[in-house]
Amino acid sequence: MALETEPQSAKTQCPNESNLQSTIDGSFEDDKHTPASLLDALTPIIALVCMLTAAVYLFSSDSSYGANQIALIMAGCIALLIGWKNGYSWAEMEQGIVRSIGFATGALLILFTVGSLIGTWILSGTVPTMIYYGMLVLNPEYFYAACCLLCAVVAISIGSSWTVAGTLGIALVGVASAMGLSVEITAGAIISGAYFGDKMSPMSDTTNLAPAVAGTDIFSHIRHMVWTTAPSIIIAMIGFLILGFNSQTNVDSNNFETTLSLIDTLFNPGAHLLLPLLVVLILAYKKIPAFPTVIIGTIAGAVCAALFQFDNVVKFANDDSLMPLVALVKGIWVAMFNGYTAATGDEVLDNLLSRGGMSSMMNTVWLILCAMTFGGIMEVTGLLKRILQSILGLVKSSGSLILTTLASGIGANLITADQFIAIVLPGRMLKVEYAKRGLAPVNLSRALEDSATITSPLIPWNTCGAYMASTLGVATIAYLPYAFFNLVCPLISAAYAKYDFKIERIIAQEEATA
Repeated sequence: MALETEPQSAKTQCPNESNLQSTIDGSFEDDKHTPASLLDALTPIIALVCMLTAAVYLFSSDSSYGANQIALIMAGCIALLIGWKNGYSWAEMEQGIVRSIGFATGALLILFTVGSLIGTWILSGTVPTMIYYGMLVLNPEYFYAACCLLCAVVAISIGSSWTVAGTLGIALVGVASAMGLSVEITAGAIISGAYFGDKMSPMSDTTNLAPAVAGTDIFSHIRHMVWTTAPSIIIAMIGFLILGFNSQTNVDSNNFETTLSLIDTLFNPGAHLLLPLLVVLILAYKKIPAFPTVIIGTIAGAVCAALFQFDNVVKFANDDSLMPLVALVKGIWVAMFNGYTAATGDEVLDNLLSRGGMSSMMNTVWLILCAMTFGGIMEVTGLLKRILQSILGLVKSSGSLILTTLASGIGANLITADQFIAIVLPGRMLKVEYAKRGLAPVNLSRALEDSATITSPLIPWNTCGAYMASTLGVATIAYLPYAFFNLVCPLISAAYAKYDFKIERIIAQEEATA
C-alpha cells in the first residue's frame, strides 16, 4: 500500500518508522513495570477472538457496523487492566493509544478524501463513463482475470494499491454489478492485482520499508520476492479464468441495453470525462503523496462536473430557490460530504451510482480507531512483544525462523491493525536472529512482505481491510475467499521455508559478490 509514496533507499526510514521505533524501544523494558507473562499477553487476544466470533454469530455480515468495534474496545479494556496490574499508569497507556492512532491518521485522512472523490467522480460522469466503456469492452468470461491484470499493471506503474482500488476498482465493481457478475469475486481480483503490483513496484512505501527494516536494498528485495509473487499471481490468474469461464450473468440483454442507454443519456460518456482519472494516475506516477493526490483528484472531478454536467449538478442540488450557479456549488458540495444519490428509476443503475461522500466513511473510521486503540495498548504494555518472544523461543531452524516471521507478520496485522507496525515490529525483533543463522536480509524482507503487506486487506479491522471494504463496497469477509493472490502468497512463502527453497545465505551472497 502507498499512503505517502516516495522512493527511499534501504537506509531511509518510512515517515512513521522513527516514531514507531522509539515506541517499540521505549515501551517494553522498564524497571517500574512488571514483565508481562504469556498468560497476560494471551488473555486479551483470547477475549477478542471470542467476542469477534460472537459478533459474527449474532450480527452476521453486519458485525462490522458496530459489533466488532465494541469487541475491540472491550478487549482493549482487558489489556488496560493487565497493564495497570503490571505497573503501567493510565497516562502511559493513554500515550500509547494516542501514538497508535497517530500512525493511522494518514489512512483516515485518505479515507475521508476518497469518499469525496467517489462522490464528485460519479457526479462528473467519470465513474459512469468507466462503467459504460467497461460494459462495452470487457468479456464476462475473461472479466475477473482482466480486472486482476489491469490492476496489477497500474499498481506497478504508480506503486499504490489504495489508489488503484479507489479509482479503477470502483468502476470495475460497478461493471461487474451491471453485467450480473459477482462483485465479491471482482473485489478479490482487484485486490489480488493491486497488491501484486504494489509489492513489485519500487515506488511503494511498504516495498521500501521492508528492506529498510531488514537491512538490504530495494532491488535485491524485489528480485527475491519474484520467487513467491510470480507463482502466486499465476495461480490467482488461473483461478479467475476458471471462475470466469464458469460464471453466468443474471442480467438479460434488455436490462443491459437499458443501463447503457441511461448512462449515455444522463452523462453523455466520453474520453473527456476520464480527465480526473488521468490526473490522479499522473500524480501517483510522479510520486506525489496520496492525500494531496486524492484531494486534487476530487477537485478535478468537481471541475469536470461543473464544465460537463452543469444541468445534472443543478438538478442534483434539488433546490429551485437557488440561482443556477449557486445550485451548482451546492450540488458539488453535497456530493463531497454526502455522496451522490441516483434517481434514474432503474434499480440496477441507482444501486451502482448511489455512493460516496465523506459521511460514507464514518463507520470505517470508527472501526480503525477502535482497532488502533486495542493495538496501541497491546504494544505499549509489552503484551505484543511478549507474544513475539514466546514465538521466537520455538525457533529451531532457519525454516522455522522464516515461518515464525510469517506468523508474526500476520499476528501483528491482526493485533495492531496496521501493516506498518506489522512490518517494523517483527522485523526489528527478528533481524538479529537472521544474522546469527547466516540468513541474508532479503529472506526477512520477503517474509515481512509475504505476511504483513499481503494479508493486511484480509482483516476487517486493519486499515487496509477497512479501506478496501469501504471503497469497493464489498465486505472484507465477502471478498476474502477470492483474494487468491493474498491467500496463496503466504502459503508459497511458507512452503519455500519448510523445504529450504530459494533461501539465501549470507556466505553465498558474499561469494557471489566476490
